[in-house]
Amino acid sequence: MMNSLGFDKDPKDTRVVVAMSGGVDSSVAAALLHEQGYDVVGVTLQLYDYGEALAKKGACCAGKDIYDAKRVAEERGFPHYVLNYESNFRQAVIDEFVDSYLKGETPIPCVKCNQTVKFRDLLQVAKDLNADCMVTGHYVQRIMGDDGRASLLRAVDPTKDQSYFLFATTQGQLDFLRFPLGGWTKDVTRREAERLGLVNADKPDSQDICFVPNGDYASVVKKIAPEAERAGDIVHLDGRVLGHHHGVIHYTIGQRKGLGIGGGYTENNDPLYVVAIDADTARVTVGPKEALARNIVHLKDCNWLDDIAVHEVAVDVKLRSMTRAVPATLIRSEDGSARLYLLDAQYGVSPGQAAVCYVGERVIGGGWISDTELSTLQQVA
Repeated sequence: MMNSLGFDKDPKDTRVVVAMSGGVDSSVAAALLHEQGYDVVGVTLQLYDYGEALAKKGACCAGKDIYDAKRVAEERGFPHYVLNYESNFRQAVIDEFVDSYLKGETPIPCVKCNQTVKFRDLLQVAKDLNADCMVTGHYVQRIMGDDGRASLLRAVDPTKDQSYFLFATTQGQLDFLRFPLGGWTKDVTRREAERLGLVNADKPDSQDICFVPNGDYASVVKKIAPEAERAGDIVHLDGRVLGHHHGVIHYTIGQRKGLGIGGGYTENNDPLYVVAIDADTARVTVGPKEALARNIVHLKDCNWLDDIAVHEVAVDVKLRSMTRAVPATLIRSEDGSARLYLLDAQYGVSPGQAAVCYVGERVIGGGWISDTELSTLQQVA
């Protein structure tokens, strides 16, 4: 008879490595599995300097979080290890984050962290520990099909769904991963944390990027790459120079506030938005909202979890983590790139972000946005 994690053996004979961030979600996942009799091993990653980490509020994987994870493991009675992954994290996540901003893009380091440090490096550690699977506290669902193939689905709770951040998960990784909270709402997790008496039951969710204090990403970029503060012009689409800036890292596509140019440049004082960023010339171009419209999105470095033979698929696509999915036609290429033809033009689609494709509730994969266009043609050629 299969146990709750899908293995044909007793829970006590099933070794589970739980990636523990110190937050309530992964702590509940670990404590519940231990309560159910599984051979649980908790692992927490130290991703950057303790001193810096302790100074940050609303961040994950900081010194306090490591302490909380260790406390949960000690009180529940299962082993817990802290692995120093500062070098891996710096190379795979922070350096790439900085490079992306220097190119005028808007990166998502949480996806890169899952793609590299967590689901590549930590997953290998779990296998080295002879684990049967690795568990995380992500709000996504993993469903087994009749063909024995695991699929990745959106979480039951749409307000907590984290499938966007896991699009780069490979089929091999998905076979080894488990997400026990994907069928729950957050209030159920909180109630379980209280029932289990976890020390972090009331701990608030992390809000910021873990290595960015108080959301001030520009200070992180400047510290690592001082040349990021290269000054340049803020130019209207019609060619007028409206002002000057102190580095393209302070701007993202679709940005409306904090442009540093004041008002009075448009009729009726209509707002201006960042519509283009040219890192080579340090030029930030602004214009009206309609200038942001895009209905063709080019993707690179794609990852697909489906085995559909056709290269043209009707999908719903999320173009940012906080936006709703919109209808599109996906056309994939053999070289790992793809194009999305959006049914309706979208605004503020930015290179560096991910485009994650769904068929119903199922994640079929996605890619990184490399470029965008606006076509006036009604049909896809």
